[in-house]
Amino acid sequence: MAVENIPKATAKRLPIYYRYLNILHDAGKNRISSTELADAVQVDSATIRRDFSYFGALGKRGYGYDVDNLLNFFKQILNQERLTSVALVGVGNLGHALLNFNFHKDSNVRISAAFDIDENIVNTIQDGVPVYPMDELGQQLEDQQIKVVILTVPSVEAQKVTDDAVAGGVQGILNFTPIRLSVPDKVRVQNVDLTNELQTLIYFIDNYS
Repeated sequence: MAVENIPKATAKRLPIYYRYLNILHDAGKNRISSTELADAVQVDSATIRRDFSYFGALGKRGYGYDVDNLLNFFKQILNQERLTSVALVGVGNLGHALLNFNFHKDSNVRISAAFDIDENIVNTIQDGVPVYPMDELGQQLEDQQIKVVILTVPSVEAQKVTDDAVAGGVQGILNFTPIRLSVPDKVRVQNVDLTNELQTLIYFIDNYS
């Protein structure tokens, strides 16, 4: 099966596996079973074996998985050897936090450009990242060949900013606004609603503890 045809749920778990394999590698561990991996990443072993089966024979019965081989395999699958530049649109409180973090640990992702309307920060460097005015969004995305943006703008501006980003050639949007964006079929949107996540967590605590 082609990599691009794996289930979305499996695709979302691949970075989790990769992150833990890095930990195992740094600890000097040579091999691991699906049961041990399941305990570590909180995904049942049957699911892990099914996820891995989409990529062929990654392990051996009775031996488990070779940590270094598995790590190198997922490094290629996740393009970890290629640096991916992303843009941050909206440098408010959350935006500043993301700039400060900038995916610096065990990641091939870097925020390389930011955009805002605040004249106090436009045309300055914030946490090592240049901040451009919003009216340059489409052109800068095209010029810098940035295909992914992180959206942390006010809700009322979200769709317009999205339209400008799509016009600049964006193919993926990590959306931190509560608005569900309208985009062409070729553009993928990943919604991150912190309020919903927190409310869901509280619900589970109240009803399933």
